[in-house]
Amino acid sequence: MIFEEINKDIEKLKKIVVSDPKVKISESKLTYRPYFKNGEILFQEEVIISNKAYHNNYTFVDFKERLEKELVAYYQQIFIMKEGSNISFFINPNGKIKRREEKNKLLSVKLSEHNKEKKYILEEGEKIPALVDLGVFTTNFKVVSSKYDKFKQINRFIEIIDNEFNTYDKKDITILDFGCGKSYLTFIIYYYFVVKRGIEATIIGYDLKEDVVNSCNDLAKKYGYNNLHFEVKDVSKGLDDQKVDMLVSLHACDTATDYALYYAIKNKVKNIFSVPCCQHQVNANIKRGGDFDLLLKDGLIKERFSALLTDSIRAEILRGMGYSVDVIEFVDFAHSPKNIMLRAKKVHGLNKSLEKVEGLVQKYGFEQELYKLVKEGRKNGDK
Repeated sequence: MIFEEINKDIEKLKKIVVSDPKVKISESKLTYRPYFKNGEILFQEEVIISNKAYHNNYTFVDFKERLEKELVAYYQQIFIMKEGSNISFFINPNGKIKRREEKNKLLSVKLSEHNKEKKYILEEGEKIPALVDLGVFTTNFKVVSSKYDKFKQINRFIEIIDNEFNTYDKKDITILDFGCGKSYLTFIIYYYFVVKRGIEATIIGYDLKEDVVNSCNDLAKKYGYNNLHFEVKDVSKGLDDQKVDMLVSLHACDTATDYALYYAIKNKVKNIFSVPCCQHQVNANIKRGGDFDLLLKDGLIKERFSALLTDSIRAEILRGMGYSVDVIEFVDFAHSPKNIMLRAKKVHGLNKSLEKVEGLVQKYGFEQELYKLVKEGRKNGDK
């Protein structure tokens, strides 16, 4: 019904605005504008997050699929502006759709022949072999139409890094990637610094699995990334201290994230980008004992609360250890439930009291690995 309205007299279509989400999400409003490219009608998506505009592009078929499978499910209002008329669709919680139309004074709409899309840091056509192997680029380095969302996510990650390093004036940088797995983001980070920025980056990836490490080292040789290598390491067993500028920890499972963060704290790593995963430790041993007891009665809520509590404690500890911390949404809920990133930057050397965390630990009787490591480190005289 809605897509049929969009498709009807599509040459008169000015824009589509999707709004009023059914649940609270960062993408509260999406705007779509049609345009011509190489004789084909495409749709450009624009979303504003934290006062920044992000863009994505969809083919006619992909937009239809996104509208019918996602937008109608997540949003309650779809507004269509055409030459001469405004058409609004209201979707109630039961899925019933109400249509309203009124006239406007918009005259002579003409679809643009060029794409005014935002220029991503990583652009279509760049020779990025990792994106080919990931299936985001074709062998001709064009974005695969069904992978625009993934292309957008990867650029979002690089934008987060670029926000911190766009004024970086050193000629070299050392980066550690904890629990790297088969993540192609490690290779893309190397591409960003070395190829895009001309910075001499040395990146070391740590993982427990020897076959994964061997495969990643083979890929690094294949791409000609001479200063990127991978090692079999268990971060919980302790690692050699070294001078590191940036630490990345994407989906390092459960307490592995804590060991990575503690390594950064102990070695005064300037920048941290961590997406925690599988926060089981607190959930396994938290006990009732205070105002949060209501959140511990039901297993699913307890699990989610424990995960949020874990990441809140990690952020608080980092702040206490001299970091400024932003807790940001890395990937929206439509793609992954693991969507929190801790972005931290060392700003001073003062270690503050962690009495708020101590109070929670004592009241609810749980263990939290990063708190434990920091507490033991202070006893042993770590600064």
